[in-house]
Amino acid sequence: MSHVFHRHLRQAYPVAVAGDGPYLIDQQGRRYLDGSGGAAVSCLGHGHPAVVEAVREQVSRLEYAHTSFFTSEPAEALADDLIAHAPAGLSHVYFVSGGSEGVEAALKMAVQYFGEIGQPEKSRIIARWQSYHGNTIGALAAGGNRWRRRQFAALLPEMSHIPECYAYRGQHREETAEEYGLRMADMLEAEILRIGPNKVAAFIAEPVVGATLGAVAAAPGYFRRIREICDRYQVLLILDEVMCGMGRTGSLHACEQEGIVPDIEVVAKGLGAGYQPIGAVLVNQRIVQAIRDGSGFFQHGHTYLGHPVACAAALAVQRVIREEGLLARVMSLGEQLDQMLRQRLAHHPNVGDMRGRGLFRGIELVADRNTQKPLDPMLRIHAKIKVAAMARGLLCYPMGGTIDGELGEHILLAPPFTLTGDQVEELADGVAHAIQDVLPVAV
Repeated sequence: MSHVFHRHLRQAYPVAVAGDGPYLIDQQGRRYLDGSGGAAVSCLGHGHPAVVEAVREQVSRLEYAHTSFFTSEPAEALADDLIAHAPAGLSHVYFVSGGSEGVEAALKMAVQYFGEIGQPEKSRIIARWQSYHGNTIGALAAGGNRWRRRQFAALLPEMSHIPECYAYRGQHREETAEEYGLRMADMLEAEILRIGPNKVAAFIAEPVVGATLGAVAAAPGYFRRIREICDRYQVLLILDEVMCGMGRTGSLHACEQEGIVPDIEVVAKGLGAGYQPIGAVLVNQRIVQAIRDGSGFFQHGHTYLGHPVACAAALAVQRVIREEGLLARVMSLGEQLDQMLRQRLAHHPNVGDMRGRGLFRGIELVADRNTQKPLDPMLRIHAKIKVAAMARGLLCYPMGGTIDGELGEHILLAPPFTLTGDQVEELADGVAHAIQDVLPVAV
């Protein structure tokens, strides 16, 4: 009997013992194609020699130094590297251990910024429904995943939410994609005016919504209008690129494809590719300057902030991405994966939508593709597809509650950037067969 407090206490888990490129290997020697990169983490696959060596070398020299006493060479080098390749205006990096920590830090940073410049009343955060920003209390409160929020509602601080930009279910027939995007973006302005511009500190959003919606990118023009609204009312724009950033959508930062720059950006997952736990908050110069000129310190911190081994691993990951030309590869493999999925699933009666960017792909499952009627949530089709996929040696990331926290189901794919063409085909085949195993006829 395991003494591990597992995520699900009624489930038996195979024991992972090794990794080999895009495959994980269990104790029985079974190989699983890691089609979701865990949770969009393992962008280089498993066992990349350059990253393994960077971790080994760093841990042999210095494994830990608390940041209230020291900085470290790996932290300084990684910060320099991230800013050198960041959107213009982002000037400093605050390191954390993962995405939830990063979002928590970003929210606090936004509120402290306005306190430092003499506007402490600007403390309200606005976010979107059907977003996911993490599981710590502040991040969960900002997130719009109703299912995750429900059990802990009594603990959550008050934040405002506007509707998500989700064209598959929200765009009117008479609207163009651009008109839909602008209509949804204007809901932010309406909410700022409802609350009072003098009270709103920040708006947080995922450029491509990951776990909760399944690789949903915003409509054209949406984020440009969001940026204009934030500027108009002196509201900070926080972009959560924990899942969609660091190359996952084909550009290092997902916001590059939107033509905007945030005031604060949170990255994690693909930053360290799973070789060490790490996340980072990239911050605009004026925010840093305001804190420097005011109290002089950010009133926040964690024990493993700027961990030298984690920073060394992440720096090696970022160098591999550049040296191996993986961003271009993400785009080409993403197009290949999209084509293969459409060839296999375009006419399946329970596949309603296929979407995404780069190697970040979502498949929405429905009861009727013509009416977009959702599946009966009691059937838990997404969970059955996960089991069927694993039985075929494939890991994917199915989720329920896509529409409102209860209705709607999707499968998220986020494989390593290092897949071969044959492995892309293996992934597409595995997903199609798993869906067919569970949904051989329309439900």
